[in-house]
Amino acid sequence: MGIFSSKTFNPERDIPDLTGKVALVTGGNAGIGHATAEHLARRGAKVYMAARNKEKAEAAIAKLKEVGLEQVVWLELDLSDPRNAKTAAKEFMSKESRLDILIHNAAVLFEPYEILADGVQRIMVVNLISPFVLTRELVPVLKNTASQPESDVRVVVISSDGHKLVGGKHSFATIEDLNDDCSYSWIPSFARYCMSAARLQPDAYKRDALFTHLLLGLSKLTNVLYASELNRRFSSSADPVEPKIMAISVHPGFVDTFSQKPEISRLHLSPLVGFMVSPFAAAPEHGAYNTVFAATAPVVRKEQEKYGGGYLAPVGRLVRPDGSSWSWLWEKEVTDSKGKEEIEEDRELDERGRELWDTVEKFLKEKGI
Repeated sequence: MGIFSSKTFNPERDIPDLTGKVALVTGGNAGIGHATAEHLARRGAKVYMAARNKEKAEAAIAKLKEVGLEQVVWLELDLSDPRNAKTAAKEFMSKESRLDILIHNAAVLFEPYEILADGVQRIMVVNLISPFVLTRELVPVLKNTASQPESDVRVVVISSDGHKLVGGKHSFATIEDLNDDCSYSWIPSFARYCMSAARLQPDAYKRDALFTHLLLGLSKLTNVLYASELNRRFSSSADPVEPKIMAISVHPGFVDTFSQKPEISRLHLSPLVGFMVSPFAAAPEHGAYNTVFAATAPVVRKEQEKYGGGYLAPVGRLVRPDGSSWSWLWEKEVTDSKGKEEIEEDRELDERGRELWDTVEKFLKEKGI
């Protein structure tokens, strides 16, 4: 089960009845996303599995139907193009009048550095910009659901504790701030996923490649900032319905989503890799626990002001996101009282969230998306 799995959270016991509710999970055809879709469907939700590959999605849905889960539907979604995210949202709204749970689970990890046609690297388009568009386009159906009695509408963004390894205060003033290729890192593709803050002190970082590739987190930091800013905008809106919608980011923990990867399977190494990581890594079934807690736990709605915009460590523990270089070594639990340092940290995170939001919004406007 892995040392980071929950011994107290039980989805069959702790997820409330979701009959009549509709959920959308991106990247739901494998790994944590597939497990998330299964947990929600088992409790009665109709789940849209948003994925690019129809064949893989339908195979994943067929497995769920084998265990009696009939209310899982494929929604075509290619996050490498934000225009497709817009199309997917329109397709969803042509079929459904409600959306109770939106989970941004899909992400790319080890990817060659590639600037896409719109001038932004692939990892940031897939992990940030397209999810931004998808949520924006789904706001009408989210609001319609939130306006109904006894509604509970949530947006959950999957991040990672890798965001804590970003040192300093990274700028998000321009779209180019998202295009660091991390070529100076020992493992550029992984560094781009969690990305270093090399633009702050480039000469110093390039002199020490060992620490450069450890100062990870930009891709996942943007997820934390996006969820926090989205929640702030919902909660402070003058619209009577939007404050009822909440957004949360989560860290799934150390989860084995790689032993079954094609590049591992082709070498017939999946059993060996799975065996080696099993004492430490949770299976996807358990790795989805924190996601479904954020999406469904009654305490999250009951204490909306506390959890809204927050960052959850497994399972259901509200902790402080932190950009200090070595904060990954420990977690700061959220408490009712804040010291001067924590107030300043919150102010800086809010500033960066606004800056990131404005930059992405400006970029999309320029591209007519």
